[in-house]
Amino acid sequence: MFVAPDPGRVRLRTAARAVLGVGFAVTVVELSGLPLPATVAGGLAALLAMFTVGDPTARRQVVTTALLPVVGFPVLALAAALHGMPLLRDAAFLAVVFAGVYARRWGARGQALGIFGFMMFFATQFLHAVPAQLPQLYVAVLLSLAACGLVRFGVWCFERRTPPPAGPAPLAARGLARPTTRLAFQNTFACALALGVGQLVSDERWYWAVGTAWWIFVNTASRGETLVRGFRRVVGTLAGIVVGLLVAVPLHGAPGPTALLVAVCVFGIFYTAAPSYSWMMFFVTVMAGLLYGLLGVLHPGLLALRFEQTLVGAAGAALAVALVLPVTTHAATDAWIQRALLAVRHCTAEAARRLAGDESADPAPHVAELELLLGKVRVSLAPLLHPLSPLRVRKERARQVMLHLDDCARQARGLAAVAADPDASHDARLTAACQRVETALHGLVAPGGQQVPPAAALDAVPHHHPGAERALAHLRELEEALSSLAEPLRGNPRGVFAEA
Repeated sequence: MFVAPDPGRVRLRTAARAVLGVGFAVTVVELSGLPLPATVAGGLAALLAMFTVGDPTARRQVVTTALLPVVGFPVLALAAALHGMPLLRDAAFLAVVFAGVYARRWGARGQALGIFGFMMFFATQFLHAVPAQLPQLYVAVLLSLAACGLVRFGVWCFERRTPPPAGPAPLAARGLARPTTRLAFQNTFACALALGVGQLVSDERWYWAVGTAWWIFVNTASRGETLVRGFRRVVGTLAGIVVGLLVAVPLHGAPGPTALLVAVCVFGIFYTAAPSYSWMMFFVTVMAGLLYGLLGVLHPGLLALRFEQTLVGAAGAALAVALVLPVTTHAATDAWIQRALLAVRHCTAEAARRLAGDESADPAPHVAELELLLGKVRVSLAPLLHPLSPLRVRKERARQVMLHLDDCARQARGLAAVAADPDASHDARLTAACQRVETALHGLVAPGGQQVPPAAALDAVPHHHPGAERALAHLRELEEALSSLAEPLRGNPRGVFAEA
């Protein structure tokens, strides 16, 4: 996991900056003289700000970070005011869950604000906060957000130099089929189950089950994805509890070693979040144990209770995706594959126009879009590609689909690189090659898909230039990859991933 590819060392830099930002925020709050619960709340706010704010530009990230208290403070006040009224508190918590998930329809900013609002309600339960403590919590959150913002947008703002590409737009749908609407109902149902059963398990730590159910639904789109994410959360939590018993419990909340280990956990959370949800949950669980040690309430029974509540939350999520507006792996995966193939068509058409002499044509943005879409396909196929998946035939088909799509992306990148070469000459053979690729794609893209301009007609006189030869090679291999992709995609009349 720690040797997973890290292009540009983005994960390493992000994790290192998170440690610096969260550490600086906690130090500022601690030096302000606020009590320990306020310091914990401030550290959590800084961690969330660094982790959830993912707008495509630094300027938009600044705005989203500034909006976090606008959402978080009213939720903190509501949760604290309802502290002694369980029924109203539970109803308010579920309303916050629904609103927080529904807010994802507004993109990265909506997701960040929704998560922050939910976690502020969660933190109030964690800290047993009451209205009298609100001023301290508000000050701690403001100081922390200012401190981590200074690090992220001032001291170490690498997004300003290399802004990350914008993610692909969500799959189109309306009404209850809209992903954010469907997830809002699913997540609320899961959290309601987790809340009810969690309170039967423990009337003090029930919110752990709700937190588990909530986070399992973040960045999932199908039943299979949610089930795999729940399984990985349970595995990561169990591993974290074992380490917590060996490390956190013997420390008894010693400030120095605890602070050092929390910093290691923060680094681990950010460094492993993208490639491994299990590892991320391992570090989250260890960090939670260390924080409970600081608060003086950690003991082995508490860690065992956390595992029980994790099982409750994961079970609630599993029931929700099975019973409430379910979306199969096939439905979600097929939609992302169709968009990836359209990106290949765009790339081929733009490359052909560029090779024909149209300097305004640029296949590079479509290559970048294709990479992001393949990431979505890979996540959607994760349930079938999981080592424990019993569906061997579909698992092999999924593996073939991913293999051929990766090959398509590789050839598209090569074709775009050749097209960008100003010395690449026109070659009449490219016209026929582009048309063959277009024909192969036409058989794979669903009818009614977005129309792509046909490949540009090139010079009728062949010029055997090295650039043209390389372009032909990429087009031939792209055609072969698309032909190979046809079998796993269209070979099963029930659908490649049906009912998965």
